Amino acid sequence: MARKIETLFVTGPAGRLEALLEEPEDAEPREAALVCHPHPQHGGTMHNKVVHRVARGLRHAGCVVLRFNYRGVNLSEGVYDRGEGEVEDARAALAELRRRYPDLPFTLAGFSFGSRVICRLGCPGIGARRLIPVGFPTIYPDRDFLENCTVPRYFIQSSNDEYGPLEDLRPVVDALPDPKQLIAIPARDHFFAGGLEELEYAVFKLP
Repeated sequence: MARKIETLFVTGPAGRLEALLEEPEDAEPREAALVCHPHPQHGGTMHNKVVHRVARGLRHAGCVVLRFNYRGVNLSEGVYDRGEGEVEDARAALAELRRRYPDLPFTLAGFSFGSRVICRLGCPGIGARRLIPVGFPTIYPDRDFLENCTVPRYFIQSSNDEYGPLEDLRPVVDALPDPKQLIAIPARDHFFAGGLEELEYAVFKLP
């Protein structure tokens, strides 16, 4: 069976958003997943290598995966909006994913800046089965959106993340309500250098 790969544009609140939809390689999708990329003002795009690995791990686990570029990135219209508009971009992308696969449970995953986007989007209780924040940056003090979140959260962090050191993230996660889990991946930096295979496998084997 040929795997469905589709490039598309999603109607977003600031204009159209460039996106990529990929179904699993060898079976009908059992779940849908939205994956959000890192900071658009620091070179982040949907083709970031960590985002790619997260998306592939989810596909191997049976997910159809939608990646997209925030407003102002590559072919997406609009301009950077300090994280506020980017959450709304993610909401629009999720709406398109759910329109196409209305009967599937859905997961939200994101790397770095994208991990904050998916937590802000998913923690009010929009029906996500789980959240997968990867490389969650602890350098930003505002984390109120996490405090009352009871959606299952799987934080995946590099063992040498310069923007979210494990010694800073661990007490943050410990203080959050259950269910939650912190998974450390041996790697050299925030971008999981030397640990991308382990990252992909960790995503693949998540509950």
